[in-house]
Amino acid sequence: MRYRLFPILHVTGMMLVFFGATYLMPIATSLIYQDGTASRFLGALAFCVAVGAGLWWPTRRFKRELQPRDGFLLVTLAWVMMAAIATAPLMMTIPNLSFTDAFFETMSGLTTTGATVLTGLEHLPPAVNIWRHELNWLGGMGIIVLAVAILPLLGVGGMQLYKAETPGPMKDSKLTPRIASTAKALWLVYFGITAACTLSLKLVGMTWLDAICHAFAALSLGGFSTYDASVGQFDSPAIEAVLIFFMMLAGINFATHFVALRGRSLRAYWGDAEAKAFVALIVSSTLVCTTYLWAMETYQEWLTALRHVAFNLVSIATDCGFASVDYDKWPIFVPLWMLFLSCIAVSSGSTGGGIKMIRTLILSQQGLRELQKLIHPTVVNPIRVGGMPIPSSIAGAVLGFIFLYALTVGELTFFLVASGLDFISAFTAIIACINNAGPGLNVVGPAQNYQALSDFQTWICSLAMLAGRLEIFSLFVLFTPYFWRR
Repeated sequence: MRYRLFPILHVTGMMLVFFGATYLMPIATSLIYQDGTASRFLGALAFCVAVGAGLWWPTRRFKRELQPRDGFLLVTLAWVMMAAIATAPLMMTIPNLSFTDAFFETMSGLTTTGATVLTGLEHLPPAVNIWRHELNWLGGMGIIVLAVAILPLLGVGGMQLYKAETPGPMKDSKLTPRIASTAKALWLVYFGITAACTLSLKLVGMTWLDAICHAFAALSLGGFSTYDASVGQFDSPAIEAVLIFFMMLAGINFATHFVALRGRSLRAYWGDAEAKAFVALIVSSTLVCTTYLWAMETYQEWLTALRHVAFNLVSIATDCGFASVDYDKWPIFVPLWMLFLSCIAVSSGSTGGGIKMIRTLILSQQGLRELQKLIHPTVVNPIRVGGMPIPSSIAGAVLGFIFLYALTVGELTFFLVASGLDFISAFTAIIACINNAGPGLNVVGPAQNYQALSDFQTWICSLAMLAGRLEIFSLFVLFTPYFWRR
């Protein structure tokens, strides 16, 4: 057993040492704004590096090439340890913050969920807000993919980690001949679009601090904000329009962005079946929900309804989690439809969560094929997405994922209900957490946060966030007996 675990601990230690570099940004922010937290972040950096070195040095003689199953264990272990270590500056800065709540906050950040247990966000030191949003941004493309880009320095292969962390078709599509080059290419695209979002938000009226934080949250689809009222604090159609555009970009496969930029053509988007279905679903849902709220007289003017529906529906459907109004007060059809979209809308290879559009398309085609077979039992009609045939093995894997996803949602919801939470709050909290979408309804609605949950309920939601971010299989495979057999 130790020969399997020690090489993984060795790489985890090195990753934690590298993770220590992420503390430099809040340290610089603290020095610029003179908020008095620089020494605490320095202490947290030293602690992170010490833990990483403590894992790396004693296990250095067990260094070896990673096996395929090692990737799943390393991804889960690294995600949990990074979230745990990232709690240090929060607990040192925010009075009376428990480890449970601090872990929920950092896990929410790294998994790009955007759910929070904190209040008075606008009164937090700037360095703390930068730290929360930096966790969003790093988790967006995946700390593990970032590690893959530098794994040659660690002396281990990167494909196992890349496949364990990235979702859907990205597992088998390389944009460049080498996996490290692929990860670097994706990060360059991610960084470039984030910079464009930051500048755009500054031009429409945000301060540099707010622009950087909200750009980090928008491109990662993380949803953290620097205000308790989220984007509603600004009450600005221009800011909302900019965020809608970049949230939509983040909901599309970043491999498609790379291909479009490399080819200097928009044809890549037209050729992406997921992107077309994603945009069509969002646009049609926005128009239907806008008209519904206008007809129900929630808003007297159709354009006012369009403004608020467009922003909040895009935010929840892309699993970002920003809010501009308390949509929990809308007729229940619209917020429930928004949460349903959070399950299926975004593309694989995006920074969003949920089932993903590619699985939705495959499952839809599978259902149509079964209906056709009822009438024509002998017909041969392979599943196609975007004109490409889908092997039956992939269709079977999609069915298995959907079943495990639904089972996980059901069981975790029952845990929350059994612990005393009402059903709507429990169900929407799990849906929001497993899809990494952020706010749910009722107790965990957009005008509330997760602070009202008990410690047990908070840990259940943290588990849902991790399972959703790692696409369920990568986490739950660790609990199967055959994973641990030789």
